[in-house]
Amino acid sequence: MADALKLKDEGIRGGGGGGNGLTTALGNLGEYPRRLRQFLHEVRIEMKAVNWPSRSDVVSTTIVVAVTVAFFGVYFLLTDTTAQRAISWLIDYGKHH
Repeated sequence: MADALKLKDEGIRGGGGGGNGLTTALGNLGEYPRRLRQFLHEVRIEMKAVNWPSRSDVVSTTIVVAVTVAFFGVYFLLTDTTAQRAISWLIDYGKHH
């Protein structure tokens, strides 16, 4: 029983190698600037390795996307209008017969 109380007392005081005390939190906080600097360094290296598209590639891809969106916009407009008129005709036909 004395051993159990001793272990409980050490846990409350932050001893016993639990590693979850105030000193650990402060140690992690002090490590933050170094980790941030390392992260930004790695980002800089990765950004240099990126294969950026040329201006003509971006323009041609943008045109393809705009034409495709316009095509499908017109397609869905016609499909929706046709379906709406067909349903309205069916409803009117059902009311009169």
